[in-house]
Amino acid sequence: MKLLVIQNKIYEIRGQKVMFDFDLAELYEVETRALKQAVKRNMESFPKDFMFQLTKKEWTELITNGDNLPENIKYSPALPFAFTEHGVTMLASVLKSKKARQMNIAIVRAFIAMKKFTMHYKELANQVMEIRQRIGEHDVQLNQIYDAIENLLDETIEKKKWEERERIGFKK
Repeated sequence: MKLLVIQNKIYEIRGQKVMFDFDLAELYEVETRALKQAVKRNMESFPKDFMFQLTKKEWTELITNGDNLPENIKYSPALPFAFTEHGVTMLASVLKSKKARQMNIAIVRAFIAMKKFTMHYKELANQVMEIRQRIGEHDVQLNQIYDAIENLLDETIEKKKWEERERIGFKK
């Protein structure tokens, strides 16, 4: 399975990158019902930082904003489980199938790729901010130079006007 396909199934909920039970069931080639049963039988393996169930409000928001959710899932009355990267890793040990282990490796790689991208993005954002600050400092300096040039031009114009003015009085 391509990394991009998996990355498109990673969402951000409650400030965490997660995957939903229905997407994981599809990737692991098991029914969502079977996946949820395996999780419920092993709840001690899934603390809150590994997995949580969406609230009705969160699920409604996700359905409203999530264009890439499968149509049949949007109308399901069951609230999905959301698995963090650690929860996905634990899920593979609960399901214990060869396919689950293989997909788990691909999913962990997708999470790692996203972390790398995020770190790279933050680094680029910091560099852009630094450049903007430098430009800001240079703008101040350039404005001071322009002001000085304008003052010099004003003085030169005033001096020429004084020297070129029509003289009054007697000439020698």
